[in-house]
Amino acid sequence: MSTPAQEFLRSAAIKSADLGHRRTIRTGIDHYEMAVERSGARFLDWEAARQRLHEIKWEAVNHLDRYLLEFETRVKERGGHVYWAETAEDARRYIAELAAARGVRTVVKSKSMVTEEIDLTHTLEKQGVNVFETDLGELIVQLRNEPPYHLMTPAMHLTRAEIAKLFQEKYGGVESDDPQHLVAVARRELRKAFFSAEMGITGANFLVADEGMIALTTNEGNGRLGSSLPRIHVAVTGIEKVIPRMQDLALIWPTLARAAVGQSVACYNTLIGGPRTASEPDGPEEFHVVLLDNGRSELLSDAEQRDVLHCIRCGACLNVCPVFRKVGGHSYGTVYGGPIGSVLMPHLGGLEKYQHLSFASSLCGACTNACPVKIDLHHHLLHNRRNAVRSTQRAASERLGFRLWRWVMMGDGRFALAGGIARLALRAIQALGLGRSRLDPMRPWTQVHAAPAIPKKSFRALWKEQRGGG
Repeated sequence: MSTPAQEFLRSAAIKSADLGHRRTIRTGIDHYEMAVERSGARFLDWEAARQRLHEIKWEAVNHLDRYLLEFETRVKERGGHVYWAETAEDARRYIAELAAARGVRTVVKSKSMVTEEIDLTHTLEKQGVNVFETDLGELIVQLRNEPPYHLMTPAMHLTRAEIAKLFQEKYGGVESDDPQHLVAVARRELRKAFFSAEMGITGANFLVADEGMIALTTNEGNGRLGSSLPRIHVAVTGIEKVIPRMQDLALIWPTLARAAVGQSVACYNTLIGGPRTASEPDGPEEFHVVLLDNGRSELLSDAEQRDVLHCIRCGACLNVCPVFRKVGGHSYGTVYGGPIGSVLMPHLGGLEKYQHLSFASSLCGACTNACPVKIDLHHHLLHNRRNAVRSTQRAASERLGFRLWRWVMMGDGRFALAGGIARLALRAIQALGLGRSRLDPMRPWTQVHAAPAIPKKSFRALWKEQRGGG
């Protein structure tokens, strides 16, 4: 059985060589970049907005206990229920038992990465519940039996023609790949689910502590339908999503919209605080909030890296990452891909299993610069690398190699000697025609690239000639 690291390398090699796939992703990201650039003028000072949002999330995360308890109290005052799930299994069990007790046969889901994290859909389907993803992108990947490709655009990897073919196979009646027509086909099918569902499941972009309300952001309106039409609404969210005050949304909502898709504000921003009251014409009879820990408290205890919990899941870091652009979202083999996933998954899923993701980075820092809450992502990748080397059993050859490298780098003369030996060895390999053979130490590179030319003189020698000194 292959390891997650081996699967990542295999998938990354396939996807990076697939020019059609890379062209599709590049088109999607180019559109995103143009939208973000156009939206920049809406902020008088984008860096000041980032700093303020960082401060809001810092306050919330560093006082998480107080704000979560305040949120719970307000929800219960309105007749809602709050369940604290320590693990993914706890969350799945609570929701599955609730569905069984209420005779739920059909569930409509709004887009939620946390429900992907706990694999909720498969759990409900195993007990005979029909689960419908209602976000268009999530619906598409559900029909393909795939996980989401991207935090914000789950079907980024697919063309209109591929989606039209999929809808024709599943639904029929598809006449073209025009986006409006495809949306109409999806709407036709989903309306049946909305009006038959007994339970609606959403995520929560934010938990407003002082009002005890969840804040939902969507661009399709499915979150409102899924939370108001069924008689039971369940919101599943990570504990880190709490924010202190309602007024914080005045900055958070437009900042999220710009970072995520280059909008001034999302089409639908919804606040939900409890079940329907006697004076309200619609809304659920029951309102449940599942607060998921699943490793977040352990990350919270790490003062060096707890700001990873500031993430608002905008996906901006994925769009600027040169590795994500080449290998794509599915190569990571995780719910959260790209830079934030490479930082987060070793904490949520285990360092031993996901340590390789922190090495899948150029450390260019583009992710850190793009993050609207100023998470120091590329430095956290280095922290994870350090933790991996310290805490896991490494191969003897790797340990020996690093010790040798350290010995060489600690001495000027040793560095010069090693450089000279390496240059002679590379020339010998080329002279003997061993390039790309198993004896070639550069074979991982030369298998797919031309071997770099070996200059006649080293940099040290040129520096000494031109500048003098050692």
